[in-house]
Amino acid sequence: MMRGAVVVLLIAASTANAGHEFDGRDLAAGAVLYSEHCADCHGANLEGQPNWRVADENGVLPAPPHDETGHTWHHSNTQLFDYTKLGGQEALGRSGVTGFTSGMPGFSGALSDGEIWQVLAFIASTWPARQAKVQAGRNPPH
Repeated sequence: MMRGAVVVLLIAASTANAGHEFDGRDLAAGAVLYSEHCADCHGANLEGQPNWRVADENGVLPAPPHDETGHTWHHSNTQLFDYTKLGGQEALGRSGVTGFTSGMPGFSGALSDGEIWQVLAFIASTWPARQAKVQAGRNPPH
């Protein structure tokens, strides 16, 4: 009986830690990196650009908000990381998405992998509990 309880606890712990890529990150450093590399497009307060759901004349959508009003929290940690590191167009292409033009540049030359995770952890730290729970559920347990 005790062994079954241990298995249940391990499963619960694994599921609860599905967002582990964000765990233990330096949120203050993430905030500074966000301010330096992301805020110009996504807003100082994560509010995104005006009319972010309406494409411009070239078919490119403005930068979306990263707060709870946007869709960042709809994506897994890996998707967010790839989109940030590779840029939207390459990340979408690798996922088989065609017919969509992304204006998101890749930051692999500007930020290390660890710095990208710090930025993403900072963004995630601002989400209300409901959005954080939904987003955590999009990540497989490790």
